[in-house]
Amino acid sequence: VQLVESGGGLVQAGGSLRLSCAASGNIYRINDMGWYRQAPGKERELVAVIRRDESTNYADSVKGRFTVSRDDAKNTMWLQMNNLKPEDTARYFCNAAVISTPPYEYDYWGRGTQVTVSS
Repeated sequence: VQLVESGGGLVQAGGSLRLSCAASGNIYRINDMGWYRQAPGKERELVAVIRRDESTNYADSVKGRFTVSRDDAKNTMWLQMNNLKPEDTARYFCNAAVISTPPYEYDYWGRGTQVTVSS
């Protein structure tokens, strides 16, 4: 199973970006999916999680600005980021809990996509 992120880039404060995470490989079902980010010198932190029933949770710092969504038919998750701030600058990683052979679930990570917000 591979997770590939895309959509990062350089944007001015107040701007928007939409990140994508595409999963491929031997996939029977994807359970929880999430976006994490890591800034230089800081620990990786949870940004948003979306469960299979499409319930969501967000970090307080992004509530009201970021929206996570998924399409299980396409094995894809998105993160719509609006009103970006310089403190959102980080490498963003996709995470997914994947079942390839029931009932065994494994955790996978993408390599990340860089988001840089200039002031």
